[in-house]
Amino acid sequence: MADTRTVLAPAGAAVRRSAAPLPTLRARRRYAILLAVLAALAAGAAFGLLAWDNPMPVGSEGFWRIANLRATNLVVLSVVAVCQAIATVTFQTVTENRIITPSIMGFESLYTAVQTSAVYFLGAAGVVALQGVPQFLLQVALMVGLSLLLYGWLLSGRYGSLHIMLLVGIVIGAGLGSVSTFMQRLLTPSEFDVLAARLFGSIANADASYLPVALPLVGLAVIFILANGRRLNAIALGRDLSTSLGIDHRREVMRMLFFVSILMAVSTALVGPMTFLGFLVATLAYQFADTYDHRLVFPVAALTGFVVLAGAYFVMKNVFAAQGVVSIIIEVVGGTVFLFVILRKGRL
Repeated sequence: MADTRTVLAPAGAAVRRSAAPLPTLRARRRYAILLAVLAALAAGAAFGLLAWDNPMPVGSEGFWRIANLRATNLVVLSVVAVCQAIATVTFQTVTENRIITPSIMGFESLYTAVQTSAVYFLGAAGVVALQGVPQFLLQVALMVGLSLLLYGWLLSGRYGSLHIMLLVGIVIGAGLGSVSTFMQRLLTPSEFDVLAARLFGSIANADASYLPVALPLVGLAVIFILANGRRLNAIALGRDLSTSLGIDHRREVMRMLFFVSILMAVSTALVGPMTFLGFLVATLAYQFADTYDHRLVFPVAALTGFVVLAGAYFVMKNVFAAQGVVSIIIEVVGGTVFLFVILRKGRL
């Protein structure tokens, strides 16, 4: 019996170690190096945005005055990166699909419809009318309200189905997009030009007055999702296995989707549509982190999102003088990087 215990104990220990998020010392070192590299890239990108084309000597009082004027853009970049990264990883986990993103629920189509309707009914002054904290809160409330309506209707019924909810989200998004396109065709060229500037995801769309409202909403959602990282790990196992572990699968999915909707609504209302960002960042985070534990994936995703966003913002603002229209370069370059990673890895 002593020999049997001696043999079985190391075997059991090996099983426990293999079930750990980072089972080996090499894996833990790799993850620590990855975080350090991403943090260094993020810090370098942030300093570059503050120092590039700054006429004052680095460290001088004048340098920091100019840097403070640019600090708002860094905060906006951080908020959008965290929102898109955390929301997409969480959404893909609860839907058990790494292809779709939260945009499938119609957030960006609703944003486009609201902006187009304002210009269509109020003229070019409609864009100005949609600026300000009350209008920002209204857009966030509309997006979150639409999400809650879908969740409550399609997930809490007797035949509640996540897949039906996704299909309905696609239909609603396509319908809103069609209505927006119809109204855009009836606009004058000058009105359409004004509207087009708002329909691209751009850091220039953000207003510093939105941040005191946006930051608490994002902080609340992120804290809740991070605190429930273990539950997300269980949800990722599927409905049957998570239920056998004592998780109320439907309730937890609805809670996660609610906070995902807050993150996506804040990001979209703050800077506009960023369709490909979350998809790219989440996919790269899965490849980089190489672990099932969401508590380890989330930091990698957030840092990757900031590096991607900051790089795109720097190029569009300083090379192409496009005033921070980051969505263009993210979809072009990001799509290429995504395909390269997938083809090299051979799987999602």
